Amino acid sequence: MSTKTSAPRLRAIHHVAVLCSDYERSKHFYVDVLGLEVVAEHYREERQSYKLDLSVGGRYQIELFSFPGAPPRASHPEAVGLRHLAFEVEDVHRAAAALAGHGIVVEPVRVDPYTGKQFTFFADPDGLPVELYEA
Repeated sequence: MSTKTSAPRLRAIHHVAVLCSDYERSKHFYVDVLGLEVVAEHYREERQSYKLDLSVGGRYQIELFSFPGAPPRASHPEAVGLRHLAFEVEDVHRAAAALAGHGIVVEPVRVDPYTGKQFTFFADPDGLPVELYEA
């Protein structure tokens, strides 16, 4: 007799947490360059750390953390774990041009062979791979 357990009923992604090395630089990037909305900002004295809650299109949340002395993220070659953060956009070329206007290096736009959708990658201030994926 099988004792298969049922899966939890996940409804949505609640948030994604990003750890940064320079809080002000990353705050500028996510708020001023990417245009995410600040929901809440807290300085946690006991951890000498900031926590910034950001809204993505009013639907999703990114938590931006700073911790003194955090080690750099291993990216190349890709490390096991979260691979990248992806944002949906209406027009990948227009979004890439806007980022380039801020001095952000954006990879050439490619086409997903499975969906036919356009996408590209760039990096946040700490080298975290970020993707723009056309809706």
